[in-house]
Amino acid sequence: MKLDNEAHQSARGAGGRVLAVLLLAYIFNFIDRQIIGILAVPIKAELKLSDTELSLMGGIAFALFYSGIAIPVAWLADRKSRVNIIAFSVALWSAFTALCGLAQNFWHLFLARMGVGIGEAGGVAPSYALISDFFPKERRARALALFSLGIPIGSALGVFFGGWIATNLDWRSAFIIVGLAGLPAALLVKLLIPEPVRGGFDNADGSASAPAPPFLTVAATLNRTPSFWLLSLGAASGSILGYGLIFWLPSFFSRSFGLELIEVSWFYGSIVLVGGVAGTLLGGWLGDRTGPDRPGSYALIPAICFLIAAPTFAAGLFAPSLPVAWLLFTVGQMLALAWLGPVIAAVQHIVPPNMRATASASFLFINNLIGIGFGIFFLGFMSDRMTAAHGQEALRYSILYGLAFYLLSSLLYFVAASRLKRDWRG
Repeated sequence: MKLDNEAHQSARGAGGRVLAVLLLAYIFNFIDRQIIGILAVPIKAELKLSDTELSLMGGIAFALFYSGIAIPVAWLADRKSRVNIIAFSVALWSAFTALCGLAQNFWHLFLARMGVGIGEAGGVAPSYALISDFFPKERRARALALFSLGIPIGSALGVFFGGWIATNLDWRSAFIIVGLAGLPAALLVKLLIPEPVRGGFDNADGSASAPAPPFLTVAATLNRTPSFWLLSLGAASGSILGYGLIFWLPSFFSRSFGLELIEVSWFYGSIVLVGGVAGTLLGGWLGDRTGPDRPGSYALIPAICFLIAAPTFAAGLFAPSLPVAWLLFTVGQMLALAWLGPVIAAVQHIVPPNMRATASASFLFINNLIGIGFGIFFLGFMSDRMTAAHGQEALRYSILYGLAFYLLSSLLYFVAASRLKRDWRG
């Protein structure tokens, strides 16, 4: 018991350092994941790909292995060192990102992106569980929101550096440089993060939680937890547009607004950075302010935000000028990422501490397989099918019709809000 309490106090003191290192790794996660969006313009030109082929390479190639492998890796993380798993994963996805720069055709790039997905499968869910063991529940939504800043920061840096390097060198160099730059982050994870007591902040005496149960026990627990499915499907519906937009908006700005690659990198990168950071922090702050006493608030926050985000993005698609478009897309981006802190925190609270990594991976499986796999493909497929009717503007209308998924996400979160209190575990 004394050792457990000492480890518990150590976790309290190390939280800030751990969060900073995990955030750095997550930034590289999203640089490597999203750089493909800005590079789609030169890749399409050199490899002569259709929008459908681009979407397969950018979405399904990544999503299949990322989503499928994440669950067994998380099952292992509930039993073994989460730090070692995260460190190995960072090194693996960074190496495969660099390999993307050596691709000579569609299938080379498809297989390299699969490798990136395999590596990233071991990064996020174990990090969620790790953070939950370094921060008490009243600070957890903000901690997870701060970690989730890796999404807008990494996405923005991927757009910035990808566009700049591709303009000044080429798209292959962009993959190689950002991939190799991520390798030191793996070493920092290994050297600077201690393995904390599992569930130390959730047990009154700071002791470790019970050993992790078999996967089928976790699956049965999730199966009889309606709010888990509503939160997961709500996130997946929102991510269909979230991942679809981050991949296709650079091409949209190039085709419909006539921006050059370097102009797209600054214009869209600033939208992702400003709007994404503001929304992620706002969602985490609102979650911690309202959620501990009213669990349903963790779902109401994204429900309201997605309901407003859909018409905001629609207005941006038809904005009369670039400054107006920037403002509308930035506000839309802020609203679209406000779900991260509250929803991820809620998932940690509807299962016992010894199930968190596996539950998080199951949540990410649903979110990412549908969001990444279907979202990027859907917008590209619809763009190709609408070309005969809308020509160069086909992508604009593909995105417009796709905004219905934000409305569906809002509906699912409103329903989840009424269920969370019954499923809450404190």
